[in-house]
Amino acid sequence: MQKVQGIGGFFFRAKNPERLTKWYQDHLGINPAPTNMEMVPWMTESGVTVFSPFPADTDYFPADKTFMLNFRVADLDAIIMQLKSAGIEITDESELEGIGRFARIHDPEGNAIELWEPVP
Repeated sequence: MQKVQGIGGFFFRAKNPERLTKWYQDHLGINPAPTNMEMVPWMTESGVTVFSPFPADTDYFPADKTFMLNFRVADLDAIIMQLKSAGIEITDESELEGIGRFARIHDPEGNAIELWEPVP
């Protein structure tokens, strides 16, 4: 059986795509999608990617959203300090034994973003 190699992109609707693209670049280091050959796309580091449909009635992320982003980070404490200094609220800090540490933020359009520092 042929398998996919990884996620090639994540596409979603936004009220203000330009503003949201800049926010993700400024605060999380995600390069915008290239529109010409000179632009450098966002390149991820290899590692675990979790693909998990949730029940329609989950309370793990807001009921008015159909998705939640989860980004792996190398140093959760450092990125939390960076985000706080930019005025971004950090919520739901937690740790799951054997899995790692987590923190939650929201982008300017209210999309939940989970930051995950996996156990080494």
